[in-house]
Amino acid sequence: MPAAKKKTTTANASPERRRELLNTAAEVFAAHGYNATTVRRIADEAGMLAGSLYYHFDSKESMLDEILSSFLTELWEGYDAVLAAGLGPRETIEALVTESFREIDRHRAAVAIYQKESRHLAAQPRFGYLSDSQQKFEKAWLGTLERGVAGGVFRADLDIRLTYRFVRDTVWVAASWYRPGGQHSPEEIARQYLSMVLDGIAARV
Repeated sequence: MPAAKKKTTTANASPERRRELLNTAAEVFAAHGYNATTVRRIADEAGMLAGSLYYHFDSKESMLDEILSSFLTELWEGYDAVLAAGLGPRETIEALVTESFREIDRHRAAVAIYQKESRHLAAQPRFGYLSDSQQKFEKAWLGTLERGVAGGVFRADLDIRLTYRFVRDTVWVAASWYRPGGQHSPEEIARQYLSMVLDGIAARV
């Protein structure tokens, strides 16, 4: 297929159709892994011929790039709003966790892909933004925890980096089991997680 034709057709593709195909690709990538997923498999799941998929995207790499960059753009819109709100350290942690679960609700497959694939993808120039986002993510969480310790909101003996890793992994691993439309809303799950992280699970006496 000539490159010019491919580019023109992609530009004219319906945004709704592109979104549907990206959602399908995200589910396939999340279930089978990026390397094991072929364009044919994505096309089969979308109910179309593999060649037809190239009218919308020039490669599976392009699809993955759009899935991850869209997810991270939306994530940082929410995170930046929280960080700019001037909240106290505990309230900031609560808001960041809640926003994280909302993103899992909206982009569960993309979160699962990010969890599985980001480490080796970040070594590729096209996906260098994954490392930048991870550094920004770490800075936001560590800074909030440090501010909480300095202000006496969190324990003075708190291991900041260990706490960050615990909260990060505890929250984002939920993408492996969470399903939108389930028994609990993202906000309710966030509330339960925050209760366990900030207040513990032992009965109060």
